Amino acid sequence: MLILAFAIGAGFSGVVLYSYYQYRQNQADTKVNALINGYQAQFAKAESDLNAAAANAKASIANQLKGVQSLQAGPAQVAALTKQLAPSVFFVHTLDAAGQPSVGSAFVISSNNGQTLLLTSYTTVSAATRSPGPPVYVSQGDSGPQTAVSVRTWDPQYDLALLILPRNGLTAITPAATTPSPQPGDRLFAVSGLGSAGASLTQGTVVDVSSSGLELAAPMGTAFQGGPIVNQAGQVVAVGSRQYAPLGFVSEGTYFVPFVQSACSKVLSCPGGTLPSGP
Repeated sequence: MLILAFAIGAGFSGVVLYSYYQYRQNQADTKVNALINGYQAQFAKAESDLNAAAANAKASIANQLKGVQSLQAGPAQVAALTKQLAPSVFFVHTLDAAGQPSVGSAFVISSNNGQTLLLTSYTTVSAATRSPGPPVYVSQGDSGPQTAVSVRTWDPQYDLALLILPRNGLTAITPAATTPSPQPGDRLFAVSGLGSAGASLTQGTVVDVSSSGLELAAPMGTAFQGGPIVNQAGQVVAVGSRQYAPLGFVSEGTYFVPFVQSACSKVLSCPGGTLPSGP
C-alpha cells in the first residue's frame, strides 16, 4: 500500500510539474511571439519610412535638376542650330605679326551687290590691318575651298573687324532684338565656322550684362573668336572674343563679348544706326 501510495504521489507530482512546465513554456512562447511581432511591425514601419524618404529625395533631386537641365541643350537642338547657322559662318585663317598661324571665325551680316560683309574678331586679322600684311582666307567646314577676303574696317578696343568676301547670295544671321536684353543665367551658344557639319557650337551662360556687352561663361577656343554668339532661336546677340576687355583686364574662365550692335558704331554704317532685327 505504501509503495502504491508513493507511486500515485510521484505520478501526480509528475503531472503537476509537467503542467507547470507547459504553462511556463506557453508563457515564454507568447512573449517571444509578441516580441517577434513587435520587431516585424517596427521593421515594416522603418522600411516604409525609408521608402518614403527615398521617394521624397528623388523628387527633390528631380526638381533641382529641372533648372540645370533647362540650361543644357539636347543633341537635337544643337544639331538643328548647327544646320541653321552653318551656311552663314566661316572659318578665318591668316598669320599674326610674328608669322604664326592666327585663326578665328566670321559670320554673314549682309550679302548683296556682288559682295558679302563678314563680321569677325580684330585679334584674328590684326596683322592684316597693316601694310604690307598677310593675306586672309575664309572657308566653310573642315574641307571647304579657301577664298581670299579683304579687311575693310576694324576696331581694336571692341575686338571687331569687317571682312569683304567677293560673293553674294549668302544668308545673313538675323540679329536678336535689342530689347529685352539677355539676363544673367540665360543660355547662349558660341559658334565656330570650323566643324565637320560646317560649324560647331559650344554652350554658355550669361554671367553679367552691361552697356559694354556680356560676360559669358563658355568654353571658347581661338576658333570661336569672331564667331556669332546666338540665342536658342539662332539669332546673333554678340560677337565672340577672347581679348575684349571693357573693364581693363581679360578674365579667366569667362569672356567679355561685345554686343553685335556695337559693330554699327565701330566698323559698319548701319541704316538707322542699328543692325536690322528682322530677316
